[in-house]
Amino acid sequence: MDEPNDKPLVDQMTDVVADAAGELAKTAVKAVAKRAKKAVVSHTPRPVKKAAKAVVKTAKAPKTKAKKAAKKKTAVKKSKKAKSSKSKKSKR
Repeated sequence: MDEPNDKPLVDQMTDVVADAAGELAKTAVKAVAKRAKKAVVSHTPRPVKKAAKAVVKTAKAPKTKAKKAAKKKTAVKKSKKAKSSKSKKSKR
């Protein structure tokens, strides 16, 4: 490509303005898409929203249940150890 110094000043300015216009267009498209998403969400019926939340909740459920189960297992092991040591002391 030509170096910026080889181009006339008008062509250099045109390139700068074109780049800036491209960035502005990109930002404008993102802003419009964001507003469109909000409009769609606000016009979505409540039953559909509830169903979507339920699906998300069930998709996340196994992870939380697994963590809770692991906590319960460790708590049970600790309580069994505590009970066994207490029972040995009480027998003496």
